[in-house]
Amino acid sequence: MSAPTLLDLGMRPFFQQQLSLEELESCLLGRIVEHHKSDVVLMSDNETLRFNIPPKLDAVCVGDWVVFMPERIIRVLERQSLFQRKAAGSALKYQLIAANIDNLFIVSSLNDDFSLNRIERYLALANEAGVEPVIVLTKADLCDDADDIRHQVQKLDPLLSVHCVNALDVHDVSALETYCHKGKTIAFLGSSGVGKSTLVNSVLNRNEMDTGCIRERDSKGRHTTTFRAIKWLPRGGLLMDTPGMRELQLSDVKAGIQLTFSDIESLASQCRFSDCLHEDEPSCAVTKAVDKGKLSARRLDNYKKLIREEARNSATLAQRRAKDRAFTKMVNSVQEQARSAKKFR
Repeated sequence: MSAPTLLDLGMRPFFQQQLSLEELESCLLGRIVEHHKSDVVLMSDNETLRFNIPPKLDAVCVGDWVVFMPERIIRVLERQSLFQRKAAGSALKYQLIAANIDNLFIVSSLNDDFSLNRIERYLALANEAGVEPVIVLTKADLCDDADDIRHQVQKLDPLLSVHCVNALDVHDVSALETYCHKGKTIAFLGSSGVGKSTLVNSVLNRNEMDTGCIRERDSKGRHTTTFRAIKWLPRGGLLMDTPGMRELQLSDVKAGIQLTFSDIESLASQCRFSDCLHEDEPSCAVTKAVDKGKLSARRLDNYKKLIREEARNSATLAQRRAKDRAFTKMVNSVQEQARSAKKFR
């Protein structure tokens, strides 16, 4: 393809309106298309540049738009959408995943790794960010009951786009091209081994991502993607591939959970008690729906699990922010006292 323009990269008024007159006159705009440990690759009009990440720069991720000068990155523009998670392990902080996405492809295989609970988890992330999710169920050629599983996923939301594909079949993959227009960015999320890299290669129409074999004993795959990057699609859109995430925890996505489980939220508004836990409280509309077969016990259990997880993770992150603010205030106070003492020497 010809040298990409900013419009090809996804530039739109939302980002342009954030620029000051001075920045318009003296700075350049670029989009992060690769994110490594200590540096990033930017794409701008007709050129690709590599920059070290400045120590004082706000956290960045693939998909971010940045203002830069030839020698350094100046700042990150406000994001239209952002996917993030609580960082793996004990650290109470966020890990940014992807920014400024138009469609999120939630990839799940139709083998033993299939999980409605995991799909609902990803849907909560997509709904929180206001990004349209598309469910892609892979390895359809290895599954005898693909239509039944697709129906299970569709029941999560009648308006949800759900596709069953064999990632190696060109005809199957062509159904996804309707989401891949010029200037649009799509992202793939899914756990390791679901066939994301194979699907990416098929959508790109070239072998660009390494693929690994699944283990026969548990249908799990090897983790083959090691860094986040944006790649060009044949029809002009952009595709972002991200490493498989074995530990995706929710935080600050309460609204996303409520949208994902809007059926339960609607029932909960009919409960006798406003703080009903949907356990064994009297006149609980939610448990009554389960008893009548109108709501699955699995879905209710997962809803309560994600609500607890989100509350726990959001609380710990809020506590850390409060401690950080208190520490900064103390440091500023000590420095101010030191400056005052110096004046009277």
